[in-house]
Amino acid sequence: MTTESRQSGQGPTHTVGPAQNQSTKGHTIPFTLTFLGTLIILGTYIAVLLTQPANLGTDLGHTTLWVMLGYLAGGVLLAAGTLPLIPRSILALIPVAIAANIVIGQVVGNVTPIPLYLDSIGTVMIGVLAGPAAGAFTGIISNLIWGVTLSPSVIAFSSGAAFIGAAAGWAARLGAFRTPWFAVITGALAGIPAGLLGAPVAAYVFGGGLGSGTGGVVAILQAAGLEMLNATMAQSLFSDIIDKALIFALAYVIVRTLPRRILNRYPFTDHSLSRSFREPARVG
Repeated sequence: MTTESRQSGQGPTHTVGPAQNQSTKGHTIPFTLTFLGTLIILGTYIAVLLTQPANLGTDLGHTTLWVMLGYLAGGVLLAAGTLPLIPRSILALIPVAIAANIVIGQVVGNVTPIPLYLDSIGTVMIGVLAGPAAGAFTGIISNLIWGVTLSPSVIAFSSGAAFIGAAAGWAARLGAFRTPWFAVITGALAGIPAGLLGAPVAAYVFGGGLGSGTGGVVAILQAAGLEMLNATMAQSLFSDIIDKALIFALAYVIVRTLPRRILNRYPFTDHSLSRSFREPARVG
């Protein structure tokens, strides 16, 4: 006990050592970056809804550029904050997941009449394998790359893509991918906020569904008497609920078919595997 503490009549004071300071700072900085990135992404989303730029997505002009930069800045901050939480082993898979999102989404959205998207299978798989941070990062970067290379309009939906990646990780942490029905139900529930995020952008900025299938559903609903927003909201909820249920079910199948040696590289998959699957069978 120091002289000062004896004179004051108080017990020994607790000092914070350098290690504790570094630990606190180590947690504060990633949280701050993640928080700022999330705010910028939400701010960009709200700005798109408020300004309703008619030429967003027609080309990579001024309007599309500021939306892209907003999401990019938010994505970079989100990545910087969550990168310590993303396993290094998953980084090599993220480009593959992004390619799967773009190829499947481009084909389904522009070639087939199916009123679905199926453009987040790679994002969901990263979320299941590595957690919500990696899933959100994959979702937003996937939309930015897709928008720059093929379809600028996709950039406006980056908020929903980030949400689905995070939702897949949260669902996996809750054990949603241990049974097929749990995966389907969780995917359907995740489709509700995803649809609510995408519908106002599709309605106010693009005048309805963007794909050949989804656009057809919106047109039918409008012909039946629904206003643009209501028709787009109904289509988005219908499509997203089914779409995410199918994707979560497919993610369940993929996890079950992956070799054990691959799953062992990603400890987060333990949340999605039953005890009997995680533990090797004993011989003798």
